[in-house]
Amino acid sequence: MIAGGGAVLGSSGVFAAPAGGFGNQAEWEQKYDSATSELVRTVTPILSPQTVAASEAAIDEYRAIASQGGWPSVPSQATLKLGSKGPAVIALRRRLAATGDIESNAGETPVFDSFVQAAVMRFQDRHGIGTTGVAAQDTFKALNVRVEDRIAQLELNLIRLRSYAGSLGARYITMNIPAAAVETIENGEVFSHHAAGVGKIDRQSPVMQAKVLDINFNPFWTVPVSIIRKDLIPKMQADPNYLTDNKIRVIDKAGQEVPPTAVNWNSMDAVNYRFRQDPGADFNSLGVVRVNIANPYGVYMHDTPAKGVFGDDYRFVSSGCVRVQNIRDYVAWILKDTPGWDRDHIDEAIRSGERIDARLIQPLPVYWVYITAWANDGLVQFREDIYRKDSSADPFAQGDGVTVIPGQAKANAAKRGVAQNRGLPPMVDN
Repeated sequence: MIAGGGAVLGSSGVFAAPAGGFGNQAEWEQKYDSATSELVRTVTPILSPQTVAASEAAIDEYRAIASQGGWPSVPSQATLKLGSKGPAVIALRRRLAATGDIESNAGETPVFDSFVQAAVMRFQDRHGIGTTGVAAQDTFKALNVRVEDRIAQLELNLIRLRSYAGSLGARYITMNIPAAAVETIENGEVFSHHAAGVGKIDRQSPVMQAKVLDINFNPFWTVPVSIIRKDLIPKMQADPNYLTDNKIRVIDKAGQEVPPTAVNWNSMDAVNYRFRQDPGADFNSLGVVRVNIANPYGVYMHDTPAKGVFGDDYRFVSSGCVRVQNIRDYVAWILKDTPGWDRDHIDEAIRSGERIDARLIQPLPVYWVYITAWANDGLVQFREDIYRKDSSADPFAQGDGVTVIPGQAKANAAKRGVAQNRGLPPMVDN
């Protein structure tokens, strides 16, 4: 059966103080920038003929389940965990067995034992839920989705997957928005997986096809107009020292730096100024690296000082750009064919604290996609339809109702007037 199985890998950490910057994301002391990513699970790219074939097979299997009456619902009145007992545990066992997360011969005892715990973790892993092994609200919600709805979700996403059937390149990057995850692909296999932080529901990351052009080490960050309005003005009203504390400079129309007191913070006067944050690993919203991508939306990928986001289940935290875990490994892979930019030189550039750019000798394809259901490497994966795109009859519908077909982002952006970023400077959100 395609549905079950697979390694279960989790994150651990110790709670620390909330991070600075524009979010309220808590920091976690965790091994984040390691030599290898903790998230590596599969070798088959999400955009591949193998994934298309496996997703077709998964649809057939789920249709077979539906023809037999579907799977049972699981009572969700109480949390179920190791040691729990009762009829709800029997229902949970039956539900997990229906999709192959637990062997059907594991029995139907009313005890939540280690076998059930492992099965719950497999189920959680397939649905992008923290692998706690405890069945609580988010897990019950996923367990109790009807099989007919999962079939419809797989069918819709199969159309999306098939649209990428052409040659994507020998080396390329895929960023799947609903999974908040990045893959680097080389010679038809996944080289590395990276957790990501992507756009909030009201500040969505766009579906697009583009190319990575260069890497900016120790970048400045120019605060976009949207964030000035939504975040910066309220923060300055609450704390007049906010800009100074976060090393954000105020630049007037003449290009001269002025003190924060020059701005009337009780009005929209701030949009008439430019706000530029100094480089710095501990406070700059872009961290130590910006990955520059040619696209009409003004978005890009970057590091972040708020490393704790990568340990969370919910990583829809940015204003449209994408924060990437293990950024040094990621950049080293991007620059591997660019002379003079091995890992030692990358680390040296970051340590210098200076603004340094590395231009790729060959632009690298990058695909930002919206896939909420797929199958590969023996697993059927589902993610929440966070931007509510699956509810449209059009599988490529954007949140604003505009269709984005892979490879046509630029034309559609022109049609839209680049609505997401109208009036913003080239360096936009985080």
